[in-house]
Amino acid sequence: MRKVLEEIRRKLMGYKGIYMRNEEAVKQHLILPLLRELGWNVEDPSEVRPEEKTSEGRADYALIKDGRIVAFLEAKNLSVNVSKAVPQLAKYCFDMGVEVGIVSNGSKWLIVNAFEPGTEVSERVVGTIDLMSEPLERIEVKFSGLSKKSIEGAIEFYKRIADLENSVKELLKFGLSEAMLSEYIITLPLRGRIVSFEDVKPSDRILGVYIFDGGWRFIPVEGRELKDALVAVLRYFLDKSSEEDKRAIEIAIRKIRSFSMRHEKVVSLLRGIEEEKGIKIRLVL
Repeated sequence: MRKVLEEIRRKLMGYKGIYMRNEEAVKQHLILPLLRELGWNVEDPSEVRPEEKTSEGRADYALIKDGRIVAFLEAKNLSVNVSKAVPQLAKYCFDMGVEVGIVSNGSKWLIVNAFEPGTEVSERVVGTIDLMSEPLERIEVKFSGLSKKSIEGAIEFYKRIADLENSVKELLKFGLSEAMLSEYIITLPLRGRIVSFEDVKPSDRILGVYIFDGGWRFIPVEGRELKDALVAVLRYFLDKSSEEDKRAIEIAIRKIRSFSMRHEKVVSLLRGIEEEKGIKIRLVL
């Protein structure tokens, strides 16, 4: 997903003029690649059907699962304010009994609940995704609600995301820092027990690494030993390093993998990385 998002961002910055006036280019270059990444077979009309007819007009795409339309997607060119397309999209959905509506201009995506009683159509937007202004980590999470696997629970998913974001904003008003809240969230018992590397015992099995580097990032570990966690941390810095430093890191990784290391030595190296890079490291057991 990350590579696809980065490529779409590159296209939006490099070919903005084309996408401002060419809706078909938006569909082919920006929207369909994301649908593929989300598990939709865009070449299979039993999953993604273009120009789906309703009594209110033709929707650009119908997303189909188990023979049933589960969402309509309306595409616009980049010059269009996508919120203005919500009323027509809601009509398509309501006409066909489809709960989930999606509208996108390639850069901004809106997720619409077609069946929100007692609300104006404009108030039915339950989720927004902005590819050019949000961090990629957040965008990845938000798009997961539109995957083929999750689409039927999309409305509830985006309401919960909104609840989480609103709760964090409210908690910040109590004087908590963003770093404190981030650390609290990652230590919730969701993936495993989160501990400092200094609290790890030689017999513990490492499942993954969290690095706080302006924000928490989860890194899987290939192996289950503490030295495997050290390798994962070093790999994280490969893309952020100069060519000379990359060579040094790659040599260090090879040595760590080839030789046994005392537990205390690995702890000392991780502590040194924290201090040198100004980051925080936590391990998942």
